[in-house]
Amino acid sequence: MARLAQKAENEWVGVACGIMDQLTSACGRSGHALQIDCRSLEIDPVPLPPAVSVLVLDTGTRRGLVTSAYNRRRQECRQGAEAFGLTSLRDLTPGVFAGGEGQLQETIRRRVRHILTENARTLEASRALRGADVESVGRMMLASHASLRDDYEVSSPALDAMVEIAAAQPGCWGARMTGAGFGGCAVALVRRAGASEAGGRIAEEYRRRTGQAPAVYVCQAAQGASLS
Repeated sequence: MARLAQKAENEWVGVACGIMDQLTSACGRSGHALQIDCRSLEIDPVPLPPAVSVLVLDTGTRRGLVTSAYNRRRQECRQGAEAFGLTSLRDLTPGVFAGGEGQLQETIRRRVRHILTENARTLEASRALRGADVESVGRMMLASHASLRDDYEVSSPALDAMVEIAAAQPGCWGARMTGAGFGGCAVALVRRAGASEAGGRIAEEYRRRTGQAPAVYVCQAAQGASLS
């Protein structure tokens, strides 16, 4: 199901997307995050601490991936990989990057740095979740957002405001934009007790600061799609 959904987006819609969203929708596990290897399609469920909820924070700003810089980012990553003689930045090591980053054009250097650090954060966050270390996961979410904003340049003023507001709330461990960027949603990791109240405060402050009408959803990890 996931591969067919990706094929439809790649060949019919025209977006050179990966397979993360489709695999999550098809293979979700109740009460778990999914560590996904997008090369092998291996899926490793990671238990979420029971005291945790995820807030989905819709900025009220829409994006159009086909007309956005999404496909251009894919091309920039390909250029970065080719500069190191690789077919994928997945295979780039920190040592090799450090030795060759000075030869890269500045924009490509920042794109490569984002991919390299984001892959490392993903694996580190998986280990932290297994140890119920949600504070570390929250810090990595904030670092991820900063990298998406500054190195990958796919955030927006609305997303930055939403993440900043969420991160300042009591009971919030961290937040980041989610999806392809240029609008859309952020996610925040919060204490389950008081999650709705935190969401209300975030929405109120975001509306005051931006004039946009947001939507906030308190979410738990659920099973993937199936026939009923």
